[in-house]
Amino acid sequence: MKKNIKIVMGGKLYRQLIETDGSKTTGNGIDAEKYFRPSNLPVINNRSFESDLFDGTNDTFPDDLLKTPDDTIINYFSILREAANPQKGKGAGCGSLGNAQAPYPIAYKFLTSEYQKRLSYNRYLKSFENILHINLIKLKRIPTDEKHPDNMKYFVEIETIEGSEKDVAYFAYYYGYLYILKEGNKYKISDLQFHGENYLCAPYHGWNYIAEEVVDVEYGDWCKLIKERYPTYQDGFIKRIHFKGTDGHDYLIEFFQLTNDNDIEIAQYKKNANEKWELIRLDPKNCLEKNNKN
Repeated sequence: MKKNIKIVMGGKLYRQLIETDGSKTTGNGIDAEKYFRPSNLPVINNRSFESDLFDGTNDTFPDDLLKTPDDTIINYFSILREAANPQKGKGAGCGSLGNAQAPYPIAYKFLTSEYQKRLSYNRYLKSFENILHINLIKLKRIPTDEKHPDNMKYFVEIETIEGSEKDVAYFAYYYGYLYILKEGNKYKISDLQFHGENYLCAPYHGWNYIAEEVVDVEYGDWCKLIKERYPTYQDGFIKRIHFKGTDGHDYLIEFFQLTNDNDIEIAQYKKNANEKWELIRLDPKNCLEKNNKN
């Protein structure tokens, strides 16, 4: 299958047909993908769509984009990938960008009707201000939380290209949580929460960005719960830390490692009487407050 894209070469804008196997190659064989990627993580949102999805000639929304939770998320970010919402006074040193603002109305349809009531389209569009390109680089389903008990919860990390007052583009990274709810026979997005990644906090302000030290301080010093901590197990960006509790139980704390190498706590587990890991919700800050009162 082939797709029309825009490629800027030598100051002139060209449209070229390329193969949509996840790579982007210009007519002279140059890998255009390298211009979008400072990292070596694979792009997850690499799906392509017919051009009439963006040009306003197709009035129907393809429901098969929402047939599974994973499809919904990957298709959502694939639609947004080459969207661009430039901010006045900030530039990226070039002219037309991708599909401009055409993808945003389609992406907005991925939100549940209830979410759209809470978030108007104008506010939704403004949330993308100065974002000129999006790569989805991490996606993982995680346990649901108490505020969204009926929703499926996913961890996501995105890599963006943004403009600046210096008229040069820079890369920025965000991690967050995306909630999925079934609406009829479609899986839609019921909430989005994102946090920017900082590259100076960890090297200057220490322990609470490193999984092992978080466990030692919060579960050890604060909660007095660690009898013995075992070596960290890491699989890609997932870090799992086991320890034997002072109460005789085995515990597992799961973290995800971000692009800036900060570790984000995702879930806590305790082994039950049947030797199965059981999700728990323990707030170490309560231990700290209790210690301060004593």
